[in-house]
Amino acid sequence: SFFEEDSTFRDHAARTAALHYSLSRPQANRQENRKKFAPIPVVYEARELGAWEIRSGRDVETAWCATITNMVYTFSRLTISAVCLISTSSTMAFSTASAGDRASHATTRLEISALESLADITTLSIDSGDIDTVEKYAKTGLVTDATTNPLFVSQAGQNGDERYESMVNEAILYAKKTTCSEDGCPVPDETINMAIDRLAVNLGKELLQLVPGRVSTEVDIRLSYDTDASVARARNIIKMYEDAGITRDRVLIKLAGTWEGIKAAETLEKEGIQCNITLVFSFLQAAASAQAGAYLISPFPGRILDWHKARSGQDSFEPGADPGVLAVKRMYNYCRKYEYPMIVMPASWRPSRGANVDGAEVDEILALAGVDEMTIPSPLLDTLSALESSVVTKKCDAESGASQCTDPDFRLDEASFAKYLEADGCGQDKLKEGIDAFTKETEKLIDILISKF
Repeated sequence: SFFEEDSTFRDHAARTAALHYSLSRPQANRQENRKKFAPIPVVYEARELGAWEIRSGRDVETAWCATITNMVYTFSRLTISAVCLISTSSTMAFSTASAGDRASHATTRLEISALESLADITTLSIDSGDIDTVEKYAKTGLVTDATTNPLFVSQAGQNGDERYESMVNEAILYAKKTTCSEDGCPVPDETINMAIDRLAVNLGKELLQLVPGRVSTEVDIRLSYDTDASVARARNIIKMYEDAGITRDRVLIKLAGTWEGIKAAETLEKEGIQCNITLVFSFLQAAASAQAGAYLISPFPGRILDWHKARSGQDSFEPGADPGVLAVKRMYNYCRKYEYPMIVMPASWRPSRGANVDGAEVDEILALAGVDEMTIPSPLLDTLSALESSVVTKKCDAESGASQCTDPDFRLDEASFAKYLEADGCGQDKLKEGIDAFTKETEKLIDILISKF
């Protein structure tokens, strides 16, 4: 109604808001080939504030001013697609002033959450295979990608929900058809492996209908030490996606951070199949992945913290001194110093200060704000949604990170990788533990699939 009172202001506001949105996206930290964004369908409530510009819940630098005759309209650095302007007898939606003057009118305060502030400086992925959960967060426009793993696929296999059940049934029928396995016969390994991959693709296809970015789909974890088999299975996964009309640039192939997994990624990247090296617990794995040309790595700061807690006897750390946070920053700084384009996307989070400290569950996330990307489970997304934006400050920066890196760009080969990994207790222990855990989930899934054949 305020806009309707002045058509000149209304039209100008519409144009300038659209211009501001286009200038503020894509975010500076994203890679050139990741410029796929959806508008943010968030409605902000306007509240009275004794200041002359719109602010985004925290003190921010004014982005620009536009002058029409003798009126100045000032906008903040806030990416918006809709604003609910609430006018009362004592406050106006937007205050105006003569050019160069500060207004005496009250204006608006736009409250935003920590999640929104984090999304402004770090690409966010949701770590979930639950369709409803992914849809909920995809609709906010703050989460652009999704990651899956053998646990999520296993859960889909036993969920009981009709949507997941249909994915399982289709995977079994597809596997039978493509491998010529007849009913009533023992299920050959080839058929069950095809069903595993098909189910992972079916889940990925559903998630890709919800997120505008990419979905990570994992190669059978049991092949973590077999380069050729991993490459073959990855190619088959990509073929199934492409047969369904999904281009390979929307899929990341997940491979374990073993030497064999990293070499598989090197081969696949040369074919235009981009890879996510997961189960990364050491700088060694990150450096090898960067040198192999991997698109992205998933280091696990929470599990790194677990390892150090168990061996040091120290129950809590300040977030900035958390061993997992420090490990991820070292990886990030190395990539920035030597200009490796590889994206660093931490996953698997723990409370740095301890589980009994209020808000500590997002300690590591906040301590790594500004890193290229993060994948976060829904409970922690919920926590961030309830926190004020003021808790978010940029802790990872490409320029300063590069200047802080003291690691040489030492070229790794199989022998040196094995030697250094053997000396890295955390990397060695946690990599084995992660592969073993995901292998058990895969074996559960196999039992479920066989029971349905």
